[in-house]
Formats: sequence, C-alpha cells, structure tokens
Amino acid sequence: MSPQKLTNDDAAARSATATLRQTKGPARLYVGTYTGSGSEGIYTLQIDRLSGALAVPEVAAKTANPTWLIVSPDKRRLYAVSGGDAAAAAYAVDRVSGRLTPASEAYLGDGKPPCHLAIDATAQLLIASHYHHGTVTTIPIQAGGNWPASHGGTLGSPTRVIEHSRLGHPTGPHPTRQDAPHVHSATISPDNRYAYICDLGLDRIYAYALDSEHATLSPAPSFYTATRPGAGPRHATFSRDGRLLLVVGELDSTLTTYTYNSETAALTLVDTQSLLPANFSGENTAAEVRIHPNGRWVYASNRGHDSIATFALDDTRGQLRLLGHTPSGGRSPRHFAICPCGGWLVTANQESNTLCAFAIDQTTGLPSSTPTSTVTVPKPVCVVFSE
Repeated sequence: MSPQKLTNDDAAARSATATLRQTKGPARLYVGTYTGSGSEGIYTLQIDRLSGALAVPEVAAKTANPTWLIVSPDKRRLYAVSGGDAAAAAYAVDRVSGRLTPASEAYLGDGKPPCHLAIDATAQLLIASHYHHGTVTTIPIQAGGNWPASHGGTLGSPTRVIEHSRLGHPTGPHPTRQDAPHVHSATISPDNRYAYICDLGLDRIYAYALDSEHATLSPAPSFYTATRPGAGPRHATFSRDGRLLLVVGELDSTLTTYTYNSETAALTLVDTQSLLPANFSGENTAAEVRIHPNGRWVYASNRGHDSIATFALDDTRGQLRLLGHTPSGGRSPRHFAICPCGGWLVTANQESNTLCAFAIDQTTGLPSSTPTSTVTVPKPVCVVFSE
C-alpha cells in the first residue's frame, strides 16, 4: 500500500506528535490481568515516548483478576474490576512511583465480577457491565471517604442493578455465545447525557440517560438499536467530534459506525466493514476499538488473526476505509491502548503473556509491521495510559 500524500494537516499532526514525545518524557501505563497463572494483580510500567522502549513491569497492586481498568478524569484515581463479591475497587494513584493504594470497594455479593467499567465526565458515576449476569450496575463515586476531600473518589453502595434478562427480548442466533443477555460494556457520550450499553447476547445497543448526581440510569427516549443478527456488539467509542459511535462486533468481526442524536439518543447506521482480510478463513473474535488522538484513524483488534486493523475515518460522512493489518506481536490481543501523544500503540496479548509497543506512522496511520519493544506480563487483558 503506497503512503497517502502528506497534507498540511498531516504535517501539523506529525510535528505535534514529535513535540509531545520530546517534551513530556515517559508515559505511564497500567495493565490488568487474569491472576492464577503467575500474575499478582495490576502492573505498571513506563514507555519512553522517544524510542518506544517499554520498561520492566512492576506490581502496582496485588488483587484478584483485575481484568478491566479505568483512570479517573483527574488522573488521581484508578478503578478496577474486582474478583469475588466486589463489583469494583478504587485505588489512589501515586503519580511519581505509579504505586496504587487501595481505598474502597463496591460489593454486590453475587459472586460474579463485571467485565467492564465506565466513569462519567463528572466523576460521580461508575457503571459496571456484567457479562455473565446480563446486568448493568450503577455505583456512586463519593467525595472524601478514605482520602482527602480534594481527592474524593471512594465508591458507595450500588444504586441500581438493571437486568436485561427481565426485558423479555429474544437472544441472538449464535448457539453458545448468545444463549442469554451478555452485557459487555458501557460507553458514555461526550456530552455526558447517555450511556450506550453493548449487549453481545441480544445483538442490541441500549441507550440510558445519565443522572450523575444520583448515580443512576434510566431508559433514553430511543431505548435501543438492533445490530445485525450475530454481530455480538462488544466495545464502542465515540469519534473525536462526538458525532459518531463506532461499535466493534465481537462475533462477526466487524466495525460499524452510527450517527448520534444527542436529543433522543437514537443511533443511525452509516457503515459496516469487516476487520479481517478477504482471504482469512480461520476462527476469529474481535475485541477492542480505539481512535487516534487526531480523530482520523481507527484501530480494532482481532483475536485469531492476531492483528490490529487500521481504518481511515471520514468524520463528515462516517465512512470507514481499511488501510491495512498489523500483526499484534503475540497471540490473542484482547486489548490495546494508544499513547496520548499519538506516537505509540501498545497491545496486550493475553495468550502469549506480552505487551508490545508499535510506532504509529504519522502519515499513513499504520502501526509499524513489527513491535519496537516487547515485555512480559502474565495474562494481560487490559492496558491503559494514566494521563
């Protein structure tokens, strides 16, 4: 594939990325894992913005199966899925050492931890998605508590549990993965009005209106959008201008764009593209979707093909154009993250126990064909930048 012609905007983006790399020093990452196979919990490490070198990971907090992590808007707190009866755990972030200090947990008592967490823009509401139960739990984030009031961030008792299985909707066509509702994620709109819940089992994207002050959700005027049968919506992200919602279909390995109506929460289908090469015939499940900081490139991960698919996004029309595939550097890239500087993409390869850093070409948007750096982390399934 020949590089695209370099425009003034491209040149400006490359210059901005180079400046961020040079002036901000290393960036910190946190890694969530499955424990029981050598992992001790949440790990932390830094990436050199100039070279892409990953430092040796260190244990930031010992905990069971912290499979999803999210950093608060003010970067002072980290929330993690917690094993056992707890829905989520809150940690204070030491921004120098990267160490995490436990602060509070929100308990459900149902024995099944969630698979995903989302935090609203006001940092008053945490949303937990439960794959096994097909439920959504709302948890208040409180000021004060075990931390100074200026930090806040402790978790209160859940305010509501929404059970999709009681809504009476049919399940999807996949015989094993869509035998019941399976809530996989919550994505909050940039205007902080709605939470979009991907239910893999029902092939639906539900829209709930946010009440941050009372830490709860209620059905939006346009309550749900049906995906195509068997898509299995998993994760989603909004375009940088907030006009588009991009949803990855785990079961049919697709990426779909919808326009977002901020008044009714209605989603209108624009485009759907396969995440796989035309000649691929093996088993695959899609996992994560992320947008580059410049808003022009979209990335999604394939488990089976073990790659990162890169697309150009026409944010005016919402159309996607496949640019290429990059091997993920390991097996089963369940998650990946993009450095805020836009220069690096880091994959979490669950089955090969590796994190890999790739340089992003600032002209084409494509990650480099081979990783710049690789480090070992047991069963990594989530990686986030803490800035």
